[in-house]
Amino acid sequence: MPKRIAVLGAPTEDIAMSIAQRVLHGDFGRVALLDMDKPLVPHAHSECHVLLKATGADTYFSVNGEKQLLTDETAVLVNAWEPHYYAHQPDAPRTLILALYIEPSWLAALQRPLALSARPDFFLQRGVQLNRPMRRIADALIAEMMSLTLSDQDLVQELLSELTVSICESFSDYRHLARMRVMAPASFYDSRIRRANQYLMDHYAEDIRMEKLAARCNLSRAHFFSLFRKNTGITPHLMHNMIRMKKACESLSSARSGSLGNISESLGFPEQGHFTRFFRNHLGAAPSQYQRVVDRYS
Repeated sequence: MPKRIAVLGAPTEDIAMSIAQRVLHGDFGRVALLDMDKPLVPHAHSECHVLLKATGADTYFSVNGEKQLLTDETAVLVNAWEPHYYAHQPDAPRTLILALYIEPSWLAALQRPLALSARPDFFLQRGVQLNRPMRRIADALIAEMMSLTLSDQDLVQELLSELTVSICESFSDYRHLARMRVMAPASFYDSRIRRANQYLMDHYAEDIRMEKLAARCNLSRAHFFSLFRKNTGITPHLMHNMIRMKKACESLSSARSGSLGNISESLGFPEQGHFTRFFRNHLGAAPSQYQRVVDRYS
């Protein structure tokens, strides 16, 4: 059982923008129903990421620069650290998307080799065809999350584990990787990039000059960017944004009555409007919406 589950419901105002209908947080990571009406900026996650269409129009995601179609019969799979974004087209109909952000440690508890989901080469394909059992499980999970009452934790976890294990077994390379005795990455292999990443984590609220960060690693700017991407798959700027988003969600979910201005300032944004745009561009919802509706369970 997860120690907590957080629920994010849709607001009644600002319906012209993308909004989060419901988000569940727990040991499994995060499961979100996202009503998408606007594009999101390129970003990445440290977890493997599964995208399925719930209702609405067919749509597209871009994963590592390749456009992937999302329909009732397909899913889009994103490896850990893989850059991606929602490629919503202007004036296109809305799409309700089920987004799974699954923690490798939770998958490993289900099947130990699935700890390899933390690797950037875990999924073999980005656009895949769902079979009927997968679609039925996904629909049942969507129905639970769309219900008016709080979803049953045991049932949600059962459906989530069935769906993710089925997708991992069908579309990942974990069996081959396990036979090759490949390990899940504990950290980035180059010590200079480990130091740079730790600096980004410690100074997430600062406006970091990447030239100075490269110099701290005794690297030229060009060599630093090349080595950082080789280690992580993303740029230092995307990593900095990813860390800031995680901190923003933690602050908003643990300080429901706190001032958005104070939270914005603690994250290093000079104005609250800058923080709102940053959060909305990465998540789709405004931070005020998130703060109003998030609920935690212990």
